[in-house]
Amino acid sequence: MTPEPDANEEPEAPPSPSPDRRPIIVIKKKSGGHGGHHGGAWKVAYADFVTAMMALFIVLWLMGSDQEIKEAIAGYFRDPSGTGKLTGSSSTGAGGTHAAIEINKDDMSKLKEKIEQVLKSLPNFKSLQGNIEITITADGLRIELLETAKGMFFESGKGSPTESGAELLAKLAEELGKLPNNLLIEGHTDSKPFGSGDAYSNWELSSDRANSARKLMETSGLRAGQVAQVRGFADRQLRHPEDPENPSNRRVSVIVQYLEPPAPPAGAHDDKPPAAKPAAQKTAQPAAAKPEKK
Repeated sequence: MTPEPDANEEPEAPPSPSPDRRPIIVIKKKSGGHGGHHGGAWKVAYADFVTAMMALFIVLWLMGSDQEIKEAIAGYFRDPSGTGKLTGSSSTGAGGTHAAIEINKDDMSKLKEKIEQVLKSLPNFKSLQGNIEITITADGLRIELLETAKGMFFESGKGSPTESGAELLAKLAEELGKLPNNLLIEGHTDSKPFGSGDAYSNWELSSDRANSARKLMETSGLRAGQVAQVRGFADRQLRHPEDPENPSNRRVSVIVQYLEPPAPPAGAHDDKPPAAKPAAQKTAQPAAAKPEKK
């Protein structure tokens, strides 16, 4: 039997640890309650977000751009290899951009499309478009401003342009001044004469209107010396010969000349007879003297 310890006896102290022995510390980390590996789904979502933000910024930029830039971008998406090359930009930034004509200067069909796009940017174009005619002729691109009975582009019976006429001519000058082509400006009237005894006739009126258009366009963007001729035809070239007093006979024409005259179509001269060779000159012989009558 084990003897019971005496109540008065002090318990023995535990042995002191050795100075060379260090305590062992165990650190336990609890893992979070995440449900495994997520994969790369977040990358797809982030890419979609970045794409949407880029599209938003492009839309905001387009909303702040001018009409010419919008039409150029729209033309590119409609025809990247064709229409998109018609318009370029000479500077960057919204509001201050200005489109330049960057096409073959003798390709009048593309120049016609470009001028039509430029004119559509005018605030009052809808009220003017029925009186603006752009055609391609043997002389070049003809831009005609047709008058109304009340006078749309020039004041009735005067050589001064109206507000709408001045705005339109200035816009044309701004674009045509970028071209190396020369311009012709013509004035035409109807056959309605001025009051009797008045020295101011349709000849003066047609010439004054053409010259007023030249002055305004030269101060609005045309190059120095770009206007080759200013001509007044009065009523000698009526638009409607069957109706000589029709208001549309009164018009101002701006003609963009070709840099080089277009070549005639093949075989155009085949049906012409060969030019006659000049006859050889004969030496004049003295006439034989006639015998005198007795």
